[in-house]
Amino acid sequence: MKQKLLRVGTAYIPVANVNDSLKWYTEKLGAIESYKDEKGKMAIINLASQSFFLVQSAENESMNFIDSDGKERFSLTFEVDGQCELEHLHEDLSGMGVKVGEIEDRGHPGRNFVFSDPDGNLFDVWSELSPSFKKIYIDS
Repeated sequence: MKQKLLRVGTAYIPVANVNDSLKWYTEKLGAIESYKDEKGKMAIINLASQSFFLVQSAENESMNFIDSDGKERFSLTFEVDGQCELEHLHEDLSGMGVKVGEIEDRGHPGRNFVFSDPDGNLFDVWSELSPSFKKIYIDS
């Protein structure tokens, strides 16, 4: 069967305050603001070759979920190009006061760490670029 879904176009991130989150994502992660509605209930940022909607949500909402072992988990993994880049990003985020976890060896190639935004949304970072992304955007 031919692949029907070609890419993820947009992800939605629930936030308590769109303006505060917009500032955090642009300052801490280097996101680029591409749209903000007049009511302050939604903004679009571009980050990691992806569009993200920051959406004002009900109190205590997040992208996270609880796995079958009862552990709170992230729903997105960002990729960087190698372990040195992972370590630099970990250090940079930590230095900016972002809540970051330890760099982990999870038993697969590369290393990971988890960080969270001010609303408690968890994100993973992996030191290995996907081969298809690397082929299109790095090697070409």
